[in-house]
Amino acid sequence: MALIEPRTLKGFRDFLPPAMRQRERLMDIARTVYRRFGFSPIDTPALEHLEVLTGKGSDETDRQMYHFKDNGGRPVGMRFDLTVPLARFAAEHLHEIGTPFKRYHIAPVWRGESPQEGRFREFVQCDFDTIGTTGVVSDIETALVIHELMLEIGIREFRLRINNRQILSGLLDSLKLADRSTEVLRALDKLDKIGPEGVAKELQTAQINSPEISKLFEFAAIRGNHQDVLTKLDALLKENEQASHGIERLNTVCSAIQAAGVPSERFEIDVSIARGLDYYTGIIFETSLLELPQIGSVCSGGRYDNLAELFTKQKLPGIGASLGLDRLLAALEKLGKLPALSSNADVFIPLFDPERIDDYFALAAMVRANGFSAEIFPEPKKLGAQLKYADARGFRVALIAGSRELDQGIVQIKDLKTQVATETPWKPDTEEFLAKLRNILAMNSMLS
Repeated sequence: MALIEPRTLKGFRDFLPPAMRQRERLMDIARTVYRRFGFSPIDTPALEHLEVLTGKGSDETDRQMYHFKDNGGRPVGMRFDLTVPLARFAAEHLHEIGTPFKRYHIAPVWRGESPQEGRFREFVQCDFDTIGTTGVVSDIETALVIHELMLEIGIREFRLRINNRQILSGLLDSLKLADRSTEVLRALDKLDKIGPEGVAKELQTAQINSPEISKLFEFAAIRGNHQDVLTKLDALLKENEQASHGIERLNTVCSAIQAAGVPSERFEIDVSIARGLDYYTGIIFETSLLELPQIGSVCSGGRYDNLAELFTKQKLPGIGASLGLDRLLAALEKLGKLPALSSNADVFIPLFDPERIDDYFALAAMVRANGFSAEIFPEPKKLGAQLKYADARGFRVALIAGSRELDQGIVQIKDLKTQVATETPWKPDTEEFLAKLRNILAMNSMLS
C-alpha cells in the first residue's frame, strides 16, 4: 500500500506544543478579561444552515464561505465569524438567556481567502458581545474591554481607533451617495491597505464622480485630538440628524473612557475606518499596533442593531468586538515579543527503578495534591537522557530518587536552572519538602 504524504491544506496549520501554549495563553487572558467585565461563555456549531450565514457579512464573505450539502441534502455552511451565529443563537434562546445578555465565544472560523501574513483559512476568534441594549454604556464598556485586553496581553504600544457608522451614513446622505453606501464604505475601509489611489479606483468603478471622491478623502483626512475632530465633524455635518447623533455618541464614549483612565494617546477618533462588514450600524473599533501597523487591526468590532431582525421580530441590538488571535500572534512573533513558555508541568520525576513505580506515583500524587504539576518519565533510561528530555521541555525542577533514597523516604530536589540539588525527606512529614519545592520554584520564576 502506497504511503499517504503527510501534509495540511493550504491556509490550514498544525500547532506544535510551543505554538499551542502561546495560543492557549492568549485565550486564557481573553477569558479572564471577559469574565472580569461580566461576560459568560457560550458555544455554537461549526456548521449552520446556509441561509443563516449568507447575506449577513458581505459579498466577499459569501464568496469565501465553505459551503456544501450535508448527508441529508441540506445546504450548510461553515461559520465565517462568530457574530452571525450569535444573532441566530440569541433569537433561538431569547427566553432562556434574557436581555441584556453578555457573552464571550472563543472558537475557530473558516474563510476561503488567499493566505498571507497573519491571515489563514482557519483561524480562531475571541469574541465578546452584549445583546439586547442600545445604551451607550455598552459602547463605552466595549472600548474598555479592548483596552484592558491589550494591556493584559502585555502590549503597551497600541492605538484604539474609533468611528461611528452613523457619521459615515450621514456624510454619504449629504453627498447623495446613500444608495451606493456599501460600495463606498468597503472602498474606504481599504484605505490603509491599498492607499488613496487604490481606493479612488474602486470608487470610480462604483461610478462615484471626482468631486464626491475628493470630498470623501477630505473627510477621511480629518485628524486631531478627539475634541478637535468632533468640532470639525459637527461643522461639516451638523445639518444631518443621523450624523449629529453619531457625533454626540462618539463624544460620550471618548469622554467616558478617558474618565475611566485610558490615556488620550491610546485612542483616537479615526473617521477613515469603516469596517467592511455590512451589519455595522453605529460605533466601530479597530486596534492597531504602533510598532507594526501594516499587520492590520488585531481587535475590531462595533455596534450592529439590525443583525437579528431576520431571525426574530423582537428587536435585538448588539455590540461587541473580536480579538484576532492568529494575526496578533503573528505580529508578536515578528516583533520578538512572545514570552518564553515552559512545559505544562512544574516538576519532572525521572524513573530510575521500574520495580518502584508505586513510589514514584505516590511522590507525584503528593506533589500534585499540593498544587504543583508533575510528570513521570515513562521509561527507566539513563539519568542524563531523562534530564535532557526535561531540559528540552522547559521543566523547572527535577525530583531525583533511586532505590536507596526511596527506601529512606528522601528525594533530591534539583533546580534545573541552577543545577543545584538539595536532598530532603518527603515522607512521612512533607512540610520541609514542600517548603523547599515552593521556594525553588518561586526563585526559578523570578529568574525567568
